[in-house]
This record gives sequence, structure tokens and C-alpha cells, in this order.
Amino acid sequence: MGDNTSGAAAGGGALYALGIFGAWVYFWMEADGFWWHVLAILQGVVWPAFMVYDVFVFLE
Repeated sequence: MGDNTSGAAAGGGALYALGIFGAWVYFWMEADGFWWHVLAILQGVVWPAFMVYDVFVFLE
């Protein structure tokens, strides 16, 4: 009857969540001091923007 894509969206959300947790672990291990740990939490949420930026810098 209709095209149901909710399964694909749920899979993408799960993959994004794993990416966030992985980024949190990476940035947390690199942090040194309280404010760097706070920044690590924020960086974990917006890690795709950092990745895209680095790709564009590399391609330039």
C-alpha cells in the first residue's frame, strides 16, 4: 500500500547514535581539564560537521 521507510530511518538513527558515542569516547580521551571535557561532549554531538569541514579542507 504505501512505501514504508521507517525501518531505514531507524537504522540511520542507530548508526548516528553509535557515531556520537564513538566521538564522545575519542574526544573525552583527548581532553585535558574540566572545560576540555565539556567541549568534548559538545564536539561529540556535532562531529559530522567537523568531519565534513576536514574533508572540504582536504579537497581544497
